Amino acid sequence: MRLTDEQRAIIKTLTEQIVGPNARVVLFGSRVDDAKRGGDIDLLVEVPRRVDSRVMSEARLAARIERALGGRKVDLLLVDADTTLQPVHHAARAHGVSI
Repeated sequence: MRLTDEQRAIIKTLTEQIVGPNARVVLFGSRVDDAKRGGDIDLLVEVPRRVDSRVMSEARLAARIERALGGRKVDLLLVDADTTLQPVHHAARAHGVSI
């Protein structure tokens, strides 16, 4: 996994602040592979309850993480109890790593 302990802590703290302490954060995509270089940070955030204004929460969380990580590009998918799972969600779950 190509995230530092500090980066993981920042992501977890901001996620808890915005969507709550029960969220599960999964890193997926190229940053899971230690042999690769560069790339954005792809995150799947799963919340076991319904999130009010899910799209706004998703955008707010991605923007806060990007700023906290010095502008590093973040692609974030927020899945709540009302989300219809798509193939990308299944792939992230299957190939991602919880942080």
